[in-house]
Amino acid sequence: MDIASDQIAYTPSTGVRRVHDTPLVVATPATLEGYGLLVDEPRTFPIEIVRWPAQGWRTIDPGSGDQGGVTEGLFEFCWKGATLYARNHAVGDSYLFGWSTWPEEAAGASGHARERALIWRANYHPDGGQLFYPLEGQSFVVPLALPGDDVTPQSFVTFWCDGRRALYLHPNVWHGALVPHDEEARFLDRQGRVHARVSVDFVREFGCYLGAPLRRP
Repeated sequence: MDIASDQIAYTPSTGVRRVHDTPLVVATPATLEGYGLLVDEPRTFPIEIVRWPAQGWRTIDPGSGDQGGVTEGLFEFCWKGATLYARNHAVGDSYLFGWSTWPEEAAGASGHARERALIWRANYHPDGGQLFYPLEGQSFVVPLALPGDDVTPQSFVTFWCDGRRALYLHPNVWHGALVPHDEEARFLDRQGRVHARVSVDFVREFGCYLGAPLRRP
């Protein structure tokens, strides 16, 4: 997977030397309560679509405001040395999601063991849910936080997923990058077609990266 710098949807924020390490838990139906679900039928599972919000006291007409539907496609992730890249074919965007060492040192750190991912950004989708299914059954981790715009690094928990089932996230749930344990991973991505994004930049807002542990819990 080749991604040029001018293809990346968001220019990464860097330049700090502080990490907030998140707690690591196994993704189960109980631990995911409020965040989402583990799904056995990823290709047919219904994706929640949120009706367009009313701007004033007049309501949205019945049968309107939620007709964008669902889009789906391949979501590819690839470690290139100490840097994690991804491309979401469902929405046509490419990303630099994070690093396994300080970004200023990532170019020369291709041989080091990856103990955690340093993530600079997370987002949520107010218009719909999102489903990720690892097509080769590979394990991964992902930091999540419950809805609310007053989110902080302390709001996040990293979930370890064994890759046997799809991970579905409810609308408005914050998620950082999916971080595969393998060098490469391919996911089926299904999500609301509008794909609105609300983001938090940990480096700019809090002076730190979000640390997602890569060890097994």
